Amino acid sequence: MAAKGIVGEVVSRATARFQPVAPRKMRYVADLIRGMTVAEAQTALSLLHRPSAVPIIKRLLGSAAANSQRADSDDLVVGRIWVGGGPTLKRWRARALGRGVTIRKRSSHITIELTGPLGGSEEA
Repeated sequence: MAAKGIVGEVVSRATARFQPVAPRKMRYVADLIRGMTVAEAQTALSLLHRPSAVPIIKRLLGSAAANSQRADSDDLVVGRIWVGGGPTLKRWRARALGRGVTIRKRSSHITIELTGPLGGSEEA
């Protein structure tokens, strides 16, 4: 596995905006795949049970790999991945004694940057 926190030359980038999943849920998955190769990240995502976040990040990772236009896109490394908060929809729910409370439906913006393989040949 590639060392975390090392960022090489950015090969490709993909962004998903206004995704209807809270940033806190997305960041959990994003932190797991940061620093992995594309092949390792796809394997990790297929084994992870986070039904709200995994399909979105999996689709975004495939899009970033396709954007690189390389035949060996499995060797690329998830150099940077970050999740930002999108707009929050505010809804009301009725409560006791005629009160109402705010339900905040949060959304996310996710960006993945893939970098080239580090050092050419890595030791396993």
